[in-house]
Amino acid sequence: MHIVVVGLSHRTAPVEVREKLSIPDHSITESLKALKAFSEVLEVSILSTCNRLEIYALVKDKNTGISSIKEFLSEYSGIIFEDLDPHLFCFRQEEAVLHLMKVSAGLDSLVLGEGQILSQVKKMMRLGQENQSTGPILNRLLTQSVSTGKKVRSETNLGTGAVSISSAAVELAQLKIGQENGLDTLVSLESENVLVVGAGRMSRLLITHLKSKGCQKLILVNRNIDRALNLAGDFPDIEIVCKGLNQLDENISISSLVFTSTASEEPIIDLAKIEKLNLSNKLKFIDIGVPRNISNDVKQHQFVKSFDVDDLQEVVSRNQEFRKKIAKEAELLVEEERIIFLEWWASLEAVPVINKLRSDLELIRKEELQKALSRMGPDFSARERKVVEALTKGIINKILHTPVTKLRSPQSREERQASLKIVEKLFSLVEEDKNI
Repeated sequence: MHIVVVGLSHRTAPVEVREKLSIPDHSITESLKALKAFSEVLEVSILSTCNRLEIYALVKDKNTGISSIKEFLSEYSGIIFEDLDPHLFCFRQEEAVLHLMKVSAGLDSLVLGEGQILSQVKKMMRLGQENQSTGPILNRLLTQSVSTGKKVRSETNLGTGAVSISSAAVELAQLKIGQENGLDTLVSLESENVLVVGAGRMSRLLITHLKSKGCQKLILVNRNIDRALNLAGDFPDIEIVCKGLNQLDENISISSLVFTSTASEEPIIDLAKIEKLNLSNKLKFIDIGVPRNISNDVKQHQFVKSFDVDDLQEVVSRNQEFRKKIAKEAELLVEEERIIFLEWWASLEAVPVINKLRSDLELIRKEELQKALSRMGPDFSARERKVVEALTKGIINKILHTPVTKLRSPQSREERQASLKIVEKLFSLVEEDKNI
């Protein structure tokens, strides 16, 4: 068996490709079933975020297993394999384990140290368990990866400061407004007419960061007005006017800065919509939805500047150097956790031999106990029989304790295999080939 991960991220694919491979929550169950239908796939889980899609799997054969996952991704996205494959990365065994732990720790995020990714890994684990697509191996790996992410956040300063896609989006707005005024600094958003489209978790973070950057009032548009009102209620010190999605056009017209973050699988704003508004003032769109909420053709409008998640790199790179130094501490913690998991994984190799040894000794124990009890005669009480049986079980457990502990202990694969072969030979656990 092999642990593999196949996927793509902001490092390997542009948003135009990533949005075609975004798997929304309502499609996760169907996708997991499709992956489990491959005979090579034993366990599987899906991580889908705005910046990555990664499929973690336990497979019988690593090459065939990876090919099966790539086949699924091509069919799901509608992108022919030859065009998709250059954007995909594949990691096997140790590299796959390391990658997941780095992802959980925020070390592979666009914004180094991002905290949201940890909750997304938790969600991946939960969905895998709910759909019964994960088993003991992936559950152990995912659980340890989550604990690794928590450890990094609690024992290093990697997660301090602006470390989310939402915070980077707000800083990008500040930077672009500053550059228009001849400044290469992050300026206040106090004078901007701000519109936020969407009322999910990302929008909550957006409003939090907008507040910290000088925004005193904004318009919040959402399909479900009640959800928008509930979100606005959590920010009593900001003036938030809530509108339904049917009022989107008129509110774009009076805005200077628009943030979009909805779960829509199709763009909700395109050039045709913008042209109907007869804009005469400059307008900035910052779209952090994947799939994108704003069509690429919007950039053709003379009064509009539109940015998506790939444009966040400009502001992220300004803060990366400091974080890279802190990241080295986190990488040491990740490496420790990786070794712990791999040692546990390697120890599983001993389980079949241990189980066979225990089974054979148990059979001998029962046979010899039965012989002894038959010689004791009818006068031997039930209580005395239980005492003798407990004694024999205790002897077997004592005998097995040391060799079992040694076989499971951390050691090189070569050492473990040598020990297993000795045990198998000494206790005749493997049937001899009669033709030899």
